[in-house]
Amino acid sequence: MRIVMKKLIFTFLMIILAGCNSQKKYSDFDYSFARSGGISPIYENLLIKGNKAHYSFEGLGKNIKKDFTLSNDDLKNIENTLTENKFRKIQEDYKKLYDNISVEINVKKGDNTGSKSDASLIMPKNKEHWDKIVSAFQQVIDSNIKTES
Repeated sequence: MRIVMKKLIFTFLMIILAGCNSQKKYSDFDYSFARSGGISPIYENLLIKGNKAHYSFEGLGKNIKKDFTLSNDDLKNIENTLTENKFRKIQEDYKKLYDNISVEINVKKGDNTGSKSDASLIMPKNKEHWDKIVSAFQQVIDSNIKTES
């Protein structure tokens, strides 16, 4: 009985450890781009660590997951776009929006470290800068992911 109990505890611990380790991909990143929400919800994520990227999309009858490698030029373009458009100085609005597809960008590396979201909109004076930053991430997605229609 004691041996069975030890094996059961060991198995349970291994399952927990495996589950915790599989989440590392989702927490250890330099850049993240997430788009989610809407009346028919979608969940889109791009996580970048070094030159490695993980992309996932769920919604609209699609479920896509793909890992790929980014070029140094892609990374440089993202960083330059963040810097040129003053990512850290972009101001979020405080209005409440419901059933809106929102974008959240997190940067954990370099001078542009910060987190911004348009879930409550972006202040009008920063909207053009925000759109350019979102576009840089969207270009990475579009050039590396072939969506199925």
